[in-house]
Amino acid sequence: MMKINLVKLATLMLFLLTCISLRAQISSGNATSVPPPAGHASPAKTLNYTLPSEKLAQASELYTLRVRLLVAGTIWNLLLLLGILQSGLAVRIRTWAEGVSRWKFAQAAVVVPCFSIAIAALQFPLSAYQHHVSLEYGLSVQGWGSWMGDLLKGQGVIVAVAIPLLWLFFTLIRRSPRLWWFFAWLLSLPLMVLVLFLVPFVLDPLFNDFRPLQARQPQLVEAIERVVQRGGLNIPRDRMYEMEASSKVTTLNAYVTGLGASKRVVVWDTMIRQMPQPETLFVFGHEMGHYVLNHIYQGLLMAGALSFFGFYLFYRLAGWMLRRFQLRWGLRGLDDWAAVPMMLLLFSVLEFSGQPLASAFSRHLEHQADIYGLEITHGINPDSEEAAAHAFQMLGEQGLSYPEPSPWLVFWYYDHPTIAERVKFAHEYAPLEYRRAAKICEMIRLRGQILNPRLASITNLVRPDGVLESL
Repeated sequence: MMKINLVKLATLMLFLLTCISLRAQISSGNATSVPPPAGHASPAKTLNYTLPSEKLAQASELYTLRVRLLVAGTIWNLLLLLGILQSGLAVRIRTWAEGVSRWKFAQAAVVVPCFSIAIAALQFPLSAYQHHVSLEYGLSVQGWGSWMGDLLKGQGVIVAVAIPLLWLFFTLIRRSPRLWWFFAWLLSLPLMVLVLFLVPFVLDPLFNDFRPLQARQPQLVEAIERVVQRGGLNIPRDRMYEMEASSKVTTLNAYVTGLGASKRVVVWDTMIRQMPQPETLFVFGHEMGHYVLNHIYQGLLMAGALSFFGFYLFYRLAGWMLRRFQLRWGLRGLDDWAAVPMMLLLFSVLEFSGQPLASAFSRHLEHQADIYGLEITHGINPDSEEAAAHAFQMLGEQGLSYPEPSPWLVFWYYDHPTIAERVKFAHEYAPLEYRRAAKICEMIRLRGQILNPRLASITNLVRPDGVLESL
């Protein structure tokens, strides 16, 4: 009898020690925990995304205003392109370009700036009002001079890139009237890769200042390296950058960009200044998730697939539009420079139609990165779930994100899950080690029910995550 009791006691102790050791392993996560700052009281749990009454009123006003601007901007963009065609401005620009030179590339060098300036001038009032709104709601601190400088630099980049691309596009149309769309799609694939590779080297430095994260944030880099090592990666310090966003905006952000040798992780200085370290580590873990899960390559594959169907639909619809409106708009054919606004109009319609699919795919990738961030910081941050939830709360509050956006708007335009969804998910998600512990404890519980009902009743003192309830 005593022997049987000892066996039961030994079995019970083995079960309890197993759950305790599992809990200890989960907490340590085989990584060094980042302790909270000295004298820093633990804040209340961020279980739901909420805003103070004053900020909620601002977020509601801004949300309504942004929706109206989105609708107005979409309609105005279509109307101004139709206006350029209907007014005969497109034909006059084409005639002028052909009078300057017989060389097609030179004609493209005339056509592109003319259309670009005309469209930018017609869009300027709406763009200026959007910047005014950002200033009024405290999301931007960029002066009008700096803003105009960025606008002009952006137009310069568009013109410089569009001249050779439009010349090449029209050359394909003239050389292969039936298959130009397929050759254009083939050429777009390496061009997408090239642009993605060059953006961190060429485009980003035109608009923002970057410096190595190590230069001013060595302690943060050390903490980040623990996250990197936990993920089994080797991201060199010279691929971690701090962007000086505070000269233009007050919002918080971080992102991964580039391809191959240009791939890097960028953290905004506004985030470094305002976010506690655990929250910053989670955001970095999220961005590292894009890096590890090859989201850039997945995005390229998705873009390649969408562009294939897009080019084919463009080919079919452009032929229909040309037959329907050629005489009214004074177009000679699809390879006519005056057809550029028609092409832009058609591209805008196709882009709008494909927006829900692109948004859904982006939300899927962002959700995967959220999961990765929760997993990779579990055991490094003292409370990884709360750090993630609080990070989302800070991102939403600083950016005045409305808590309850329209489901239709989310479906069509949102490239990230809503802040409310992300906060809720952060606390509902059980990291992998918790799930493994729960499975082991449940197996032991079931065995206890079979071997000894009394032992099963005692195992109910253990929660599924392996934590002992108070006896």
